[in-house]
Amino acid sequence: MDLDVFVSAHRAEWDRLDALLRRQRHLTGAETDELVTLYQRTATHLSLIQSSAPDPQLTGRLTQLVARARSAVTGTRRASWRDVTRFLTQGFPAAVYRSRHWWVPTALLSTAVAAVLGWWIGTHPEVQSSIAAPDELRQLTRPGGLYETYYSSHQAAAFAAQVWTNNAQAAAMCLVLGVFLGLPVLWILFENMLNLGIGAGLMSSAGRLDTFLGLVLPHGLLELTAVFVAAGTGLRLGWTVIDPGPRSRRTALAEEGRAAVGMAIGLALVLFVSGAIEGFVTPSGLPTWARITIGIAAELTFLAYVYVLGGKAARAGDTGDVEAAERSATVPTAA
Repeated sequence: MDLDVFVSAHRAEWDRLDALLRRQRHLTGAETDELVTLYQRTATHLSLIQSSAPDPQLTGRLTQLVARARSAVTGTRRASWRDVTRFLTQGFPAAVYRSRHWWVPTALLSTAVAAVLGWWIGTHPEVQSSIAAPDELRQLTRPGGLYETYYSSHQAAAFAAQVWTNNAQAAAMCLVLGVFLGLPVLWILFENMLNLGIGAGLMSSAGRLDTFLGLVLPHGLLELTAVFVAAGTGLRLGWTVIDPGPRSRRTALAEEGRAAVGMAIGLALVLFVSGAIEGFVTPSGLPTWARITIGIAAELTFLAYVYVLGGKAARAGDTGDVEAAERSATVPTAA
């Protein structure tokens, strides 16, 4: 596209739109219709320039012009409880459901890696000795040792808040860093699975794997699922950089990035629940079977939420992105 010719052909329309916006409170009915038409045309022009002949100065001017026109046409929109309800019942579960082909394999593979690491550490004394001295290992794994007292060593509310903050940060990092081809996400996942494998392996070598699982499963099922969802979504975002499909790379990243931001908010709520379980249920005096039952119930509730509500919303066309009126205008691209 010849940018100079394009600008010459459409400059008058942009100037006219700018003039109408400057006196939008005093427009006639015909001028209001003209403003809407010019807004739609200018949004299309902006999309064409961004995809074919990006020019920073011109793009900046048209972006500002389109934003002003959108505000004039649609009015200033404020968030409401309807938006919160829609996000919780449609947007977030739909986004998680749409990403299931990424986070479910991520969960299965990561769990397998943790299991192999746990087996390797638990059956190889030389590996255990490289982790810590024998006395230190006994302090970790003995009855009443550090692995057991970890969950009750702090006041429950403060511990739950700390756990929630740490896990929410890890999930957010997976979502944000996924754009770097997903490589940082793989490292974050490996660190998490290594820590899990070390704990399982050391407790298994001490003949106390059942105790370890009784401490980890109540909160770990939901917590790890949230981390796997974040990691899978981050990997999907990284793949979008490589293969955006029929969309332009800019449009694909914008759409998937907005959905990822919403995912971060939703997963923070999920991790709040798992943090509360870890702070109040895991160290409680409840029988092991009762604590594990609570963890399984929380996990099944989340999966039903994703596959029932999310599946329904996704089949209805919800992608987890913001509503159409809030998106930038785009033009079709060839497949």
